[in-house]
Amino acid sequence: MLKVDTIEMGTVVDHIKPGKGYKVLEILNIVEDYPHRVALMMHVPSKQGGTKDIVKIEGKIVDKSAADIIALISPGSTINIIKGEKVADKFKVELPDELENAGKCPNPNCITNSEKATNKFKKESESYRCYYCERIFKAEELV
Repeated sequence: MLKVDTIEMGTVVDHIKPGKGYKVLEILNIVEDYPHRVALMMHVPSKQGGTKDIVKIEGKIVDKSAADIIALISPGSTINIIKGEKVADKFKVELPDELENAGKCPNPNCITNSEKATNKFKKESESYRCYYCERIFKAEELV
């Protein structure tokens, strides 16, 4: 049985799509010189069937804007905010209706990739339309 220590303060991201845990760490800018404990568990059996990834990060509280970006690669993931070794807040990430200054337009000819323009996207079904070039992209393509 795998045992991971509790954390005093931080975030646990649960129900991540299998294999996307590394991307969640990248989005949260958790790199090799991050000074606190980090646990990445991949392909963990899930009670809901199949497998999932789980990320446990000590010393970092995930905010709404970071949760919106996590939703782009793994909608339905759960964010657990830990304070005093207990879950202080818990919420499921959902694809936001609009994104501003988050993600990157995959169109190399978009003005946001050559000039200082804020990225803006509007949700259309399960995809996003760039405010500037008006192209439509899958959510995952923005990260």
